[in-house]
Amino acid sequence: MDRLKNSKVYSMALIALFAALTAVFSQIIIPIGPVPINLALLSVFICGGVLGWKKASLSMVIYILLGIAGVPVFSGFQGGLAKIAGPTGGYIVGYLIAAFVIGIITDKFGRKILPLICSMVLGLILCYAFGTVWFMIVYTKNNEAIGLWTALTWCVFPFIIPDLLKMA
Repeated sequence: MDRLKNSKVYSMALIALFAALTAVFSQIIIPIGPVPINLALLSVFICGGVLGWKKASLSMVIYILLGIAGVPVFSGFQGGLAKIAGPTGGYIVGYLIAAFVIGIITDKFGRKILPLICSMVLGLILCYAFGTVWFMIVYTKNNEAIGLWTALTWCVFPFIIPDLLKMA
């Protein structure tokens, strides 16, 4: 069994599995505004905690590249470069950042509960930060850029409790 776990085929299967899991979890959505609640971050949290930074990052890169190529892996069965370039694209790229950070901390400290919690919180904060800045740059209302408070109100505050529940 140990030989199997150390094989390249096993690693590739896990990487592909988490890319697929993220695609499936992205479809479980609750539309509440410009940024829907979905379960994709749950997959990202598990991916980083299970695979470590290299494999988790690769899994998220594959997920993002599939979406850019037009495969409908993003929420609402959407795909294409326009989705990444749109207002919610920063959160999708933020999945990669979160998986990377969670994976690094997991690789360094193991799967102990406190480091896992800290890694997920940090990954979530970075995903929120990157996605919110991206949202503010891309999204305009009546040809005017929106401010930080409005972006936080639309894109972060409604998601804090659901995302904390995903971590739990």
